[in-house]
Amino acid sequence: MKTFSGPERIGLKTSTGVKMLILGLACTLGLFLYFSLTKYNLGSAKNNTSIDTSLLTQDTPRYKVTFIELGSVHCIPCIKMQPVIKSVKNKYGSQVNVIFHDVWTPEGKDAARHFVFNVIPTQLFLDSNGKEYSRHEGFFPEEELVKVLQQKGVK
Repeated sequence: MKTFSGPERIGLKTSTGVKMLILGLACTLGLFLYFSLTKYNLGSAKNNTSIDTSLLTQDTPRYKVTFIELGSVHCIPCIKMQPVIKSVKNKYGSQVNVIFHDVWTPEGKDAARHFVFNVIPTQLFLDSNGKEYSRHEGFFPEEELVKVLQQKGVK
């Protein structure tokens, strides 16, 4: 009885077969990385700290913080964020500009094109100059969210 080792064990009889297998796997991995980085713009998510402030309301007074929620009214973690957003708006409305973009609607898709994000909900925190100073992905409990607001003097 002959025992097989190496490429023959998995049915490849020549070193050419092994090379073809490796090449195929490398191409598959390369295509996956290309499409995931270009479609979702993930490659620049960590480096993007400037926000297009044209999406902010131009005639509002200066706020200490602008809190932007990127989400949807049809996503379960986003739905759980709605009471938190409402509470922040009620408690800190004079200090915090609260903006919600439903990125699954035609109107919200414009906002989605301007912001780099991976998942919804995503919370963005901008200082009074419109520069992002913090971000969070997923459900964000109000107690933790308030700590981020307090970093810029919200009381």
